Amino acid sequence: MIPLRRPDQAQTPTAIALGSFDGLHEGHRRVIAAAVDGAAPPLVPTVVSFWPHPREVLFGEPRLRLDLPAEKLHLLEPLGIRQLVLVPFTPALAALSPEAFVEQVLVGQLQARLVVVGENFRFGQGRCGDTEALERIGARHGMAVRVLPMFSDSRERLSSSRIRRALAAGALAEAAQLLGRPYRFGGRVVRGRGLGRELGWPTANLQVDGRKFLPQEGVYAAWVWHQGERLEGVMNLGPQPTVDPTAPSAVEVHLLGRQLQLEGAELTVEPVALLRHQQRFDSLDALVAQIAADAQRAEALLVSAAGVGVAQAPADEGGDGTQQQNP
Repeated sequence: MIPLRRPDQAQTPTAIALGSFDGLHEGHRRVIAAAVDGAAPPLVPTVVSFWPHPREVLFGEPRLRLDLPAEKLHLLEPLGIRQLVLVPFTPALAALSPEAFVEQVLVGQLQARLVVVGENFRFGQGRCGDTEALERIGARHGMAVRVLPMFSDSRERLSSSRIRRALAAGALAEAAQLLGRPYRFGGRVVRGRGLGRELGWPTANLQVDGRKFLPQEGVYAAWVWHQGERLEGVMNLGPQPTVDPTAPSAVEVHLLGRQLQLEGAELTVEPVALLRHQQRFDSLDALVAQIAADAQRAEALLVSAAGVGVAQAPADEGGDGTQQQNP
C-alpha cells in the first residue's frame, strides 16, 4: 500500500496532482493521470490534499467524505501514485498568501517540479489565488503547472457534490456510475442490544467512522465482505422507529442464509439497492413480516446483480480510516 505522509515526510522531488479528489471520479483520475505521466525520474508521482476540509476549520462546517484517507490509499495505488500527502489545514495555513503557499509548501517542503490541477482550483488566503496565479508564481520557481478542464458527461459536470446527491437519494446505481466503481464503506462489528436476534433476525451492528458520507437512511439489499468472501445481506441504515424510536441512527446488517460470529470483525458493506424507506409499524409481528419480505426481495436482487459481472473484492476490508493515523 502506498504511504500516507505529512509534507515534511514526503519523498521528493515531486510531480503533484493537487486537489481534494473526494470520490476519485473520472475527472479526478484525469488530473492524477497527467501528474503520473509527467513524473519523469526522479520525480515522485504524488497526490496532495488538505486535511481536514478547509470549511471545517474556517467555518466549523462538518464535511463528510466519500473516501477516508485509508480508503483513498488503496484507490490511488493502481493509478501509479506513490504517495498521498495530506497537508494539515490550519488557520495559519489559511492565512498564507498564494505566493507564500507555493514557496513554503509546494516548493519548500514538497520540491514540486510539476503541479496539475483542475480549472476550478483556488488557493491562498480567502481563495484569492486561481490557476493563472499558480502558473505565474510557479514559473518564478521553476515549477511547471498544468491546468485540466472540468470533466462533464452528457448531463452535467462530474463532481463530488453530484455523487453525494445520488447517495443522499438512495440512487446507488447512479452513484456507482459516477464514481466508476461500487460505493462501499467499512466498520467494526460491535455488541448491540440483541433485539434483532430476539425477533429472529440477528444483525451485525457496525461502528462506522463518523467522517464517512453514508447514503439515505433506509433498508438496502447489500453485499457484505468478510475475510475476502462476499455474502448476501440486508442493511438497515438509520434509527429503529418501531423497536426504539429514541435510539440514534445505526448501521445493522443481517446476513442472508449465513450465521457467523462477527463481533470485533471488520466488514465492508456495498449497498446495492434501496428497498424501502424506514417506517413505523403497528406491531412487532408486522415488523417481522416486513423484514422477511425485505430479505426475500434483497436475495432476488442480489442473485440478479451477481449475474451481471464479476465482483472484485475490496482492497481493504473495513476501510473506514480508523486504523490510519492522519498527519
